[in-house]
Amino acid sequence: MRFADIIGQDDVKRHLIGTVNENRISHAQMFLGREGYGSLPLAIAYAQYINCQHRTDSDSCGECPSCRQISQMSFPDLHFVFPVPATGSSKEKAVSDNFFEKWSEFIKNNPYGSYQQWLDFVEAGNSQGLIRVEESSEIIRKLSMKSFNAEYKIMIIWLPEKMHPDAANKLLKLIEEPYSKTLFLLVAESAENILPTIISRTQLVRVPRIGDNDIQAGLQQREGISANAAEKIAGISEGNFGRALDYCGHAADLAQNLEMFMKLMRVSYSFKPADMVALAEELGALGREKQKAFLAYCERMVRENLIVNQHLDKMAHLTDDESGFASKFSRFIHPQNSMQIAEALDKAIYHISRNANAKIVFMDTIITLARCLRMPVE
Repeated sequence: MRFADIIGQDDVKRHLIGTVNENRISHAQMFLGREGYGSLPLAIAYAQYINCQHRTDSDSCGECPSCRQISQMSFPDLHFVFPVPATGSSKEKAVSDNFFEKWSEFIKNNPYGSYQQWLDFVEAGNSQGLIRVEESSEIIRKLSMKSFNAEYKIMIIWLPEKMHPDAANKLLKLIEEPYSKTLFLLVAESAENILPTIISRTQLVRVPRIGDNDIQAGLQQREGISANAAEKIAGISEGNFGRALDYCGHAADLAQNLEMFMKLMRVSYSFKPADMVALAEELGALGREKQKAFLAYCERMVRENLIVNQHLDKMAHLTDDESGFASKFSRFIHPQNSMQIAEALDKAIYHISRNANAKIVFMDTIITLARCLRMPVE
């Protein structure tokens, strides 16, 4: 993967290229950016640039043996670690090497893919993907070996926040004092659940949201959609190119989220106990990551409806169907209740993330929404 293949992020690209050309490559770096911002593609492009045999001042050549192998995910000195679900009755096999064929296919087809998309790809069901302590032993073993033919051995760890504390502690010394010509590139979406001792041992590379213009241009170029459609999708993607691609290819998913959001608001407002319980059970039956994704969608819709309520329609990023609903519903989202609604949704995401009983979480959220939606406008 070349830097030219990555949507936007010109400032980050210049920084990474500068570290190589100025010979100041840090042995441990953390690429920190939210889902879909391109942190993983940037890390892979950086690894390719470092080991390219004919790199220029702006990119890898894409043609040398190293570049070709990295593009095919077969470069022997580039290693990947990523969250994997438990396999069978034993967790001993739940290491990245046993999922690498799937991982290679996933990344080549969807480098902006999300954690949930990865779990769906490997058919994890309700099982969570984790980086377990057995993985740390594999990392140490691999990096202790001599490189095959590259100047640097590079270990890319995707989503270190999914790493078990025992696994993280086992790597502390190696990250602080790695073997010669060994690089750690940690690709994280949130530093909240990463051990502070890991963070303190890495150099931070912040990856910001992708600009709407860059997403629009990327969609037109890669998906061949019209400028008008690309502009609308870019506006609702919130800097997440993976989400923008989803909107292009999975319009049904977006429609389903909208339908469920409308149902959630109507049931909450009607305050009919039987309907509230039924909806809580329906939402509680979804997978954990889908529940969090839906709640995040609700947060966006509340925010956009508040914008419409304040007669700032031109600033709202809504699809035509969402806009049609907002034209009637936005009067219920106003400055007096929007903060409480956002807090309720944030609280629900927090508890779902920590394995709380989903049906109880959604029932509590529906009751809170019922109170907020009936709050009078001052």
